[in-house]
Amino acid sequence: MPYSELIKNYENVRKYLRDFYLYGFRSRSDYDAKSLRTYDDTRRRIGSWLDEYMCFRNTPDGKIVFISIDSRQNEANPLFRTWKSKSFTAGDITLHFILMDILNEDEGLPLSSVMDALSDYSEGFTEPRIFDESTVRKKLKEYISEGIVTEKKSGKRVLYLKGKSIPPANPEITRFFSETAPLGVIGSFIDDKNEESCRFIRIKHHYLTDVLDSDVLLSIFIAMRQNMAVRISYTSKNNKEITDTVLPLKIKVSTQNGREYLMGRSLNRNRITSTRIDRITGIKPSDEVMDRERAVRQLESMEPFIWGVVAGGRKQHILLEIRYEEYEKFIPQRLMRERRNGKVTVVRDGLIRFEADVYDLTEMFPWLRTFIGRIVTLQMSDKKLEQRFMDDIREMGRLYAVQ
Repeated sequence: MPYSELIKNYENVRKYLRDFYLYGFRSRSDYDAKSLRTYDDTRRRIGSWLDEYMCFRNTPDGKIVFISIDSRQNEANPLFRTWKSKSFTAGDITLHFILMDILNEDEGLPLSSVMDALSDYSEGFTEPRIFDESTVRKKLKEYISEGIVTEKKSGKRVLYLKGKSIPPANPEITRFFSETAPLGVIGSFIDDKNEESCRFIRIKHHYLTDVLDSDVLLSIFIAMRQNMAVRISYTSKNNKEITDTVLPLKIKVSTQNGREYLMGRSLNRNRITSTRIDRITGIKPSDEVMDRERAVRQLESMEPFIWGVVAGGRKQHILLEIRYEEYEKFIPQRLMRERRNGKVTVVRDGLIRFEADVYDLTEMFPWLRTFIGRIVTLQMSDKKLEQRFMDDIREMGRLYAVQ
């Protein structure tokens, strides 16, 4: 089959895109999930979308391919381009433009008139493409569901009209939305239609790869709106494929690394779980009936003890005391701002205490490390975790020759 830049299934390139961007240290022989020809076709396809960001490095193990993007230099996330490469047939594209020319926003046409107009169009071609009534009806139904076409009743007849044109959107709003919000790719499509482009927005800590999960995230949002459970397939930390039925309740986005998590009620494990969305490889609606109100109440009762996304298990207590100088008022201010579900108490001038009960203390470790050098007291109910944290500090001191 000849190589094509267009794709039918986005999941086929999603993993390659993430590997090339996040890791970028694998050679051609390391990609053993598919054939080498599949790798070559996918690499060329990605190169056609992101040519100016593709980089190569020669190593003893072979040529390494990776994507390098500097968010400070880009007006928009380049990965949006990967969503604008959907494959189509000659019949699809021909029927689309003919229907858009036949229909208008003011006067509706019945299906019979649409078919007559299609017949008139075919007379202008030496090798006309013929569309049967069933194909046209299905295409109109598809466009109605997407808002491209609308329908109205006139007596017993159904009339079809072109969907109302959307006025141009504020380019500053659409650009900001596209670069910061979940499903920002929608804003990118809208932004493409703007005659003017917003060129001055730059995101310092820009988590570009979230756009690769847009399809999965959309399916989750649809399920949440319809109060439906979903059947998901995902890859665990141990690289095992797991299938579960989950009732989606909330999406959490980490401000530290940009990762998106699905918080939901798992049918298989009978508890609230969190799943990294970038690990989800398949999702579809489920017929399983689950009590949403009960699941929401359960999650709400757990929220005061969730530091990150781990929900459930034995609660663990932490007590942290931090010193600061008179001119460092930003330290207690920062602690008040970032305490989440913890309690902050001023012990005396220059000493502040933080206490919290959480399900997983290890989620706090990256945050706790930012106070190294100021920690006066650190106590955890789980002494093994406390020892692990202190051992990490000692090891870091050894590496940097700090006594």
